[in-house]
Amino acid sequence: MNIYVILKRTFDTEEKISVQNNAIQEDGAEFIINPYDEYAVEEAIQVRDAEGGEVTVVTVGGEESEKELRTALAMGADKAVLINTEDDLEDGDQYSTSRILFEFFKDKEADLILGGNVAIDGGSGQVGPRLAELLGISYVTTITKLEISGDTATVTRDVEGDSEIIETKLPLLITAQQGLNEPRYPSLPGIMKAKKKPLEELELDDLDLDEDDVEAKTKTIEIYMPPKKEAGKVLQGELPEQVQELVSLLRNEAKVI
Repeated sequence: MNIYVILKRTFDTEEKISVQNNAIQEDGAEFIINPYDEYAVEEAIQVRDAEGGEVTVVTVGGEESEKELRTALAMGADKAVLINTEDDLEDGDQYSTSRILFEFFKDKEADLILGGNVAIDGGSGQVGPRLAELLGISYVTTITKLEISGDTATVTRDVEGDSEIIETKLPLLITAQQGLNEPRYPSLPGIMKAKKKPLEELELDDLDLDEDDVEAKTKTIEIYMPPKKEAGKVLQGELPEQVQELVSLLRNEAKVI
């Protein structure tokens, strides 16, 4: 099987984000594979081990994204591709990324493409579905279980408070939800092997694209931190007294009644 994983470099979930001059400050920050994409990498490796084939991880970004690709290779992926847009694309969006990925994938004959349900920085969840639409293949989002038999995939996906089971044909694009699996940690032998695994670097020219072809369709107007929440209040006294105080607070402070 030709299995691909699209992944993104994101801030470490433990990072304290700082916003200055209407931009997120990246100096000194730690970056990781988007956590939802880790589920996709793990699932791709498990499918390869069960069905045969190879796993290729792909990302769109700058030179610094090589670190996250090497991490995926250390987890067990076979090959990596960095589509370097550092010098060609100043401000991209989900349209830009999906269009670039489409140009990469359109002649690859992929059987299965996996990605994370959302990226923890933007949280749009658009790139996977956009890519599938451009490729004209089926896609299922927020999956928590995947079974493949021949060219048929049975997918369990997370829905509001429940789950649903979908059967579809390959080729297929799926996006991983938390609970799909438990991503492995790169082992020391895996890290050593990753240094020798192929990592191809492409630019927009290699995909017959220029900046105008992938110009963003959206524009970020403002970036700001959420306002600090005020400390809560503990109501004192017996229940009737608490009710009276609550009503007073709602009327005089919150001004909602």
